[in-house]
Formats: sequence, structure tokens, C-alpha cells
Amino acid sequence: MAGLGPFDPAPRLALAVSGGADSLALAFLADGWARANGGEALALIVDHGLRPEAAAEAAASAGLLGRLGIRSRILRLYGLGWGPGMPARARAGRYAILEAAAAELGITLLLLGHHGADQAETLLLRALDGSGEAGLAGMAARRETARVALLRPFLGTSPGRLRATLAAAGLTWLTDPSNADPAFLRARLRSAREDGGGDGVATMALGEAAQAAGRRRARAERARAGVLAARAALHPEGYARLAPGPLEPSALAALLRVLAGAEFAPAGRRIAALAACPAPATLAGVRLLRAGRLGPGWLLVREPRAMAPDIAAIPGLRWDGRFRLALSARPPPGARMGALGSAAARLRRFSRLPAAILATLPALRVGEELAAVPHIGYPDASTCALVPVLFSPNEPLAGAPFTILNRVGDAETPL
Repeated sequence: MAGLGPFDPAPRLALAVSGGADSLALAFLADGWARANGGEALALIVDHGLRPEAAAEAAASAGLLGRLGIRSRILRLYGLGWGPGMPARARAGRYAILEAAAAELGITLLLLGHHGADQAETLLLRALDGSGEAGLAGMAARRETARVALLRPFLGTSPGRLRATLAAAGLTWLTDPSNADPAFLRARLRSAREDGGGDGVATMALGEAAQAAGRRRARAERARAGVLAARAALHPEGYARLAPGPLEPSALAALLRVLAGAEFAPAGRRIAALAACPAPATLAGVRLLRAGRLGPGWLLVREPRAMAPDIAAIPGLRWDGRFRLALSARPPPGARMGALGSAAARLRRFSRLPAAILATLPALRVGEELAAVPHIGYPDASTCALVPVLFSPNEPLAGAPFTILNRVGDAETPL
């Protein structure tokens, strides 16, 4: 854990636990670490509902953790179902429910039990999928999301060592048969490696390759952060201003990802061409426009046709992958949040923003009536104070020190 901090004086940890050897070792060791540092740990057990035995196994895991003095909570995923892309859907659902549960409890550290053999398999999977340099760095030991920091303290540890630790403590664990199911590519790669302990030469070499790529990725991210800090300003209305001139392609891709609310940055020759010679264009759900009366350079604005449809105005809900509703009062029945759209034309007097930005702002409606557009203070400041809508992308831009601007009248002050 020492290399994954800094941590609060009394750290609170959420632990992703399945009951298997790796996650049980995580719970056993992380709970001891938290207690030694004056903190506490809570195990989160996800029941995917994919096998009839899943609920009983989750309950058994909770019982075992209870006997070790570790608190736990069972989280159930509904409607997952077998079918195409099931591993990816299960993984996405698992991360979403784990992060939501941790955030609800006010815990910002979520620990995962991925070990060295998992890292080797991830590297093989990404290589087979044609991943680039960043992807071949494998899983990061620490990664920030919008709600939590994901920590993987075992990436340099073999699964054999974890099981030996459990055996020395007299602990037994559950075995998920899907981990060996040849229907899944990861399981076939695991079988082909013939290295159950995860300490063979090939597995170790893959781990070292991932570490080397990870160091290169970190250097590239720091360089990109410097470029973005010097060249871009991200605004709370969900758009960015970019200084004139060419831009490093990965920096442009990172901006496009955040402004589109996407999970991953886009790639391809068109990104590189546009970064080398910026010009009006639409790419990856974002429009590149000349800044015009806002000054020299370019605007990156969400593409209206790519925006998410209206959603129910529920506090905390994220819309379009970018904005979070933080109502301080119960919304009226039927209230919904969505793009301002064509209504922007009659609200020009409320803002100096270009129409291309105004149309993409989040607005609250009750039925067909426009109730509030918080970013421009419509209909008035007192109403908008009750319905703050915060620009909240899926993930930060790899630590990039952006200037987030607070608009007060015609002045912009850094927050």
C-alpha cells in the first residue's frame, strides 16, 4: 500500500470481494492494514445472478468475512443474463455497482484483488485486440474515477503467494467454475500459460513488460498534462477553449473523451490529422469550431445529435456522461433533464455564450415547460441555486491541471 498513497490518517477502504482466493486474501490483508492505521474496511460482495449458486456463495462469503471480523455488504446485479459480450457487461456492471456503493458510503478508496497473473492475461488480451502503447501497460495500480480511486495492491504478486498466505492463516476459499470455462478467452489464455502459481518465467516477463509500458505511459501522461495546462481551459458549461496551433494527438483525444462523456479516448488517423492542423470538424461526438468573438483559437463543443436523451431529474444522476444533477429540493413530478436544444434561441439575452454552446447546456423541464437552465441563471438566480447541475466527466484527464473557470457576469475567475 505504501506506493499507492497518500492516505488519510484513518483510511476507510471498500474491498471488492467475490469469495475466491484472490479477493479473500485482499480482504484479509487490507483489513489488517486498515486497522493498523486506525482505519476500517468494508467488503463489497457482488452477486451477478448468473448462476443459481451465486446468492448462496455471496452469503457464504459474507459469513466467512464476518467470522474474521470484517464487515460486508452484498450487492446484487439484476438483468445481466448470458449472451454476447457477457464478460464485458458483467465487468461494467460490477464496477458501476461497486463504485456507487462506495460513494454512497462516503468511501473514496476501492481496492481490487487483481494480481500478477491477471496482469499477464490482460496484456495478452490487449495485444490480441491490437491495443496501442497505452493499453499494453495493462491495469494501473492506482486509477482515479469521478467517484473513487481504484487501487490494485497485488499487481506485483503471484496468485500462488496469495493462496499460500491464506493457507498459512487456515483460511479456505470458494472457486468460481466460470474462471476455467473455455468459452471465455481469458480462461483459455490462463489454461495455455500452464502456470497456476503465476510465478513462471513467461508470466513474470509479461508483468515486467506491463510495468515498463506503464512507466512510459506515466511519462506520456505527465507530458500531455503539461500541454493541456498550457493550451486548454475546460469550462463548467461543458466546453473547452483551445489555444491556436497544432496539438499533440493524445491531448486532443483526451479532450474529446471528456467533452463527449466517453469512457475511452478515441484513436485513429483523423485525430492525428486534426491535431496537426486544427480545422472545423465533428469527431467522436464533439464539434471543433473557431472561437470567434470569444477570442483566438478553437472551441470544442458537444455535438447535439450525439447527446443523450432526456432523463428523469433524480438527484445525483449523471446525464450525457458529463453533468450531475445535485438538487437541493425535491423536483416537481415529471421533471426531466436534457439538452436545452432549440430553446436556446430565445434565451440569448441570458448569456454571451455562442448558440453552439447554449444548445448543449443541460436544462430542466416539467412537461413541455422549461423550468431552469442553471448555467445561465434562467429564469433567475434563486431558482438555479436550488438545481445546481455540475460538469462532472466520467474521469479526470490523467491528472491534467486544467483551469476550470467560474463565470460571474462577463468575468472569468479560476476556481
